[in-house]
Amino acid sequence: MTGYLLKNCAAVIVDEGKGPSVRRNVDLLTNGPALQAIGENLSLSVLPEGTVVRDASGWFVYPGLVNTHHHFFQCFVRNRADLDWTKLSVIEWLDRIYPIFSRLTEDCFYHSSVTAMAEMIKHGCTTAFDHQYCFPRHAGKRLIDRQFEAADLLGMRFHAGRGGNTLPKSEGSTIPDAMLETTDEFIADCARLIDSYHDAGPFSMRQVVVAPCQPVNCYRETFVESVALARDRGVQLHTHVGEGESPVIEARHGMRTVDYCAELGFAGPDTFYAHCWELTHDELRKMAASGTGVSHCPEPVYLVGAEVTDIPAMQAFGLRIGLGCDGAASNDNSNLMHCIHSAYMLQCLTASTRAHAVPAPLDFLQYATSGGASLLGRTDIGRLAPGMAADLFAIDTRRMDYVGTRHDPLSLIAKVGIGMPTDLTMINGRIVWQNGEFTGLDEAALFAAAEAALATVEF
Repeated sequence: MTGYLLKNCAAVIVDEGKGPSVRRNVDLLTNGPALQAIGENLSLSVLPEGTVVRDASGWFVYPGLVNTHHHFFQCFVRNRADLDWTKLSVIEWLDRIYPIFSRLTEDCFYHSSVTAMAEMIKHGCTTAFDHQYCFPRHAGKRLIDRQFEAADLLGMRFHAGRGGNTLPKSEGSTIPDAMLETTDEFIADCARLIDSYHDAGPFSMRQVVVAPCQPVNCYRETFVESVALARDRGVQLHTHVGEGESPVIEARHGMRTVDYCAELGFAGPDTFYAHCWELTHDELRKMAASGTGVSHCPEPVYLVGAEVTDIPAMQAFGLRIGLGCDGAASNDNSNLMHCIHSAYMLQCLTASTRAHAVPAPLDFLQYATSGGASLLGRTDIGRLAPGMAADLFAIDTRRMDYVGTRHDPLSLIAKVGIGMPTDLTMINGRIVWQNGEFTGLDEAALFAAAEAALATVEF
């Protein structure tokens, strides 16, 4: 694999394990999948054979973003007035949207995955976790296989969350029968995917997470068996927690969701939950004590959250925090870069009502990088330092958009926001996006194929 020397970077966000800092006017060298060196005037005479030299004058170089919660398939149900949250109750919305989900085909799942990952790459995301819990019976069981195919096409580092729903609507779930699986079906396919795709080695591009959709839509045994499989195979666990379901779980099981999951063993350093906006401080402390992490999805808060997630408390209690886009049904884009800005601004909006101070802007960048890596159980991504994966993105700041901002690269994304695609995105040492184009791919053809697949869906 070719290496790259980025010469004369205006700023590189470096983190050698003691927190991010800014290195000004330095070169950055990659070699194969790894970042080899960051320093001034790296000698051209000692470069590995085949190294490509790029002028990076004016570039701010950041670690690649790590998405920790999404539903790629929902890209095919975004920006629809008939599904507008502001005009429907949650129950009405679910009753309308799940029948649409149940009509998606295998090709829809593939092309929606290409769509979501392409947008993420354009905006600096280099590792994507997707929570794929929608398995219509007619679409078959190879939906996540097709997601890995899409990730390979784009060069995305991909963690597949194999989700599923087992509780019938007649017993209190929100899931149509056409999307139900048995616990045995779900666990068997999780095991198949782990055996087929999961790579726990350094710089792994493919991993699998056991991720039953949420406690309200699954039998107790589904979570028990998920824990057993994940711990046996050494993979991560994930589910939705704390997005309004706790009173339902309490009515069914005599305890709220955090305690219910903990009782089942679905908690710990190998486990992370999505959302958690309704949780009490005591519940957050319990999660911190167990090592359970949280993927904060800020943009759906505007639409579906009853309150703004208490990130200051989570930070104060020592929870591991990552960021996620969430599905396009409750966030109509797949732009994790934008989520950094949204997350920070939301916390500023509610600062006067909180017991703890809003974390620094830099912390929000860390949630989307090293924080996300921690949730996914990765120690080789999320930071720029020699020996880490060469996952990064670059922004040419020699534009009017950045006048007056360039003195503080660490706060730039959270406070100012980045309103355009990156100038370069690199994953595992390979440039996958530069100068407005996907390397080796025809975006117009990808667009046409996705639109054709979308046209097959009946709304």
